[in-house]
Amino acid sequence: MKGRNDLLLDDVTGDPRQRMEQKKHKVQGRRRQRDLVLPGADVADTDADPVLLNLYKLGHISELLGELKSGKEATVYLARGERGLIALKIYRDLEARSFKNDGLYTAGRAVGDERMARAIKNRTAAGVKAQQALWTGAEYRMLWRLWQAGLNVPEPLVGPGVKACAATAPAVLMRFIGDEDDAAPRLSEVVLSPEEAQVAWNGALDGMAGLLRLGLVHGDYSTYNLLWWEEHVMMIDFPQVSDRENPNFQKLLERDAESLSKSFLRHGIRESGEATLREVQKRAAKTGPEPRIQLP
Repeated sequence: MKGRNDLLLDDVTGDPRQRMEQKKHKVQGRRRQRDLVLPGADVADTDADPVLLNLYKLGHISELLGELKSGKEATVYLARGERGLIALKIYRDLEARSFKNDGLYTAGRAVGDERMARAIKNRTAAGVKAQQALWTGAEYRMLWRLWQAGLNVPEPLVGPGVKACAATAPAVLMRFIGDEDDAAPRLSEVVLSPEEAQVAWNGALDGMAGLLRLGLVHGDYSTYNLLWWEEHVMMIDFPQVSDRENPNFQKLLERDAESLSKSFLRHGIRESGEATLREVQKRAAKTGPEPRIQLP
């Protein structure tokens, strides 16, 4: 039986496209989580999720509004904090995730501690925990780097200091893309007019080119990891991003171009992976967007 401080959410049902069309249904799910922890409650006696409780104690969230998405890698919630609506991404335990065998992405990535590197390689308990922290830390670092470079990504809401980011693991907090009525849909979910499809295609190419300009490759680039909001494309999901130190960089780049071209077929865009990569490389050679300045 659920306690009054229970943070578990009821399942959110229904097709995402149907939810987008029904403006009167807010994205917060069936039940509003009125109180994360009631004032004066004994934290030791609550049955709250420890990750969510930690975020509350740190002052990052004040209210949990609902579940946005649950996948193999993580569950994404909608929360509220001092800075407004928050997309709260909580990674699953490493053993339950499909990216647990992530050598293709982490090749060439320095761990910085030889003993910990051995623990990660041997999959010890300490190694699994460290790899989990590295995965979430990598997403925070990448979010900050891309956001400050002016690319279309959600604004990170914790950091950029390493300690501040590590304190929220296995959660990543970023600004919610959407409004009180709707979450921004993925490009894999929406139906676009031919004109909108061309705008989205150009935005997707610019995003991949922006990464390449910084010497980066997404590693999982397709309409599934691109949001569509107010006729703009927003890139998401960055823990597997690699730089040129990764010996698999070119392979990942070619695979991203192929994935992007195939995933846009449903929107009527017919470009080969090779042509897509050539266009991305052409755009990457041009000057990028103005960098953002972080305000105090």
